[in-house]
Amino acid sequence: QVQLVESGGGLVQAGGSLRLSCAATGRTFSSYAMGWFRQAPGKESEFVAAISRGGGETRDADSVKGRFTISRDNAQNTLYLQMNSLKPEDTAVYYCAANFGNLVSADDRQYQYWGQGTQVTVSS
Repeated sequence: QVQLVESGGGLVQAGGSLRLSCAATGRTFSSYAMGWFRQAPGKESEFVAAISRGGGETRDADSVKGRFTISRDNAQNTLYLQMNSLKPEDTAVYYCAANFGNLVSADDRQYQYWGQGTQVTVSS
């Protein structure tokens, strides 16, 4: 299995940027496709972005397209989410997740392993 720890969240003004990281330990990181999800208070979990094992295929939610970029460094066992032009509606706890396969999926049921989350707050 793999253990995931997110970092990089915080408070930022609208229009600002943050870079989230997800450090993986355990089983070989490159064995997993990875995703980012988020959950705002009182709302259901929402897909943000996903990336294939080798990083050659990515998928973004329409709500973040053109503003967020998912990437990974398999040599460093780390997943990233670069978030630009942040909006107050991006406020949420952000989770990274791993699926043992190569599913670049928006369905959170496809992911077997989850981090504990990192809070992102965007002020207006």
